[in-house]
Amino acid sequence: MACLDRLERLFALQGVAYRVTRHSPAYTAQDVANVEHISGYDFAKVVLAVADDTLVMLVLPAPYRVDLERLRAGLRARTVRLAEEREFADVFPDCETGAMPPFGALYGLKVYVDPGLGAHPQITFNAGSHRETMTIGFADFVRLARPTMLPLARSPKAA
Repeated sequence: MACLDRLERLFALQGVAYRVTRHSPAYTAQDVANVEHISGYDFAKVVLAVADDTLVMLVLPAPYRVDLERLRAGLRARTVRLAEEREFADVFPDCETGAMPPFGALYGLKVYVDPGLGAHPQITFNAGSHRETMTIGFADFVRLARPTMLPLARSPKAA
């Protein structure tokens, strides 16, 4: 089953209103936001990290950058680093590499979300491809994804 189909089925079962948008291929989170004509602060960027040898999903606004020391401290981990593509490509068999949705539980991953993402009522995210996104309410995302809120990134404004 394609990622988009899985997400649509999940949202229908859970009564979540959503919007699917198709666009020309875009590969970075900020490029997707630009193609979608939305603020990067409304786009949920997915980053994979390895914390003490465990793959974890990080979700943050597109303009933010992961702060590895802040993440390590927040997770109380000995070591934290960004994951390499070879370490996670097989985890998302229904997604194009780099276009994973922020629903780590669908793939057996713990999800950590930077609180900056919750500043707006809706979020948009890749739906498994570099040509499709979905938009849902942030409250619905939290209800379904059950992420741990954790300051894990730095805003470009704070840099």
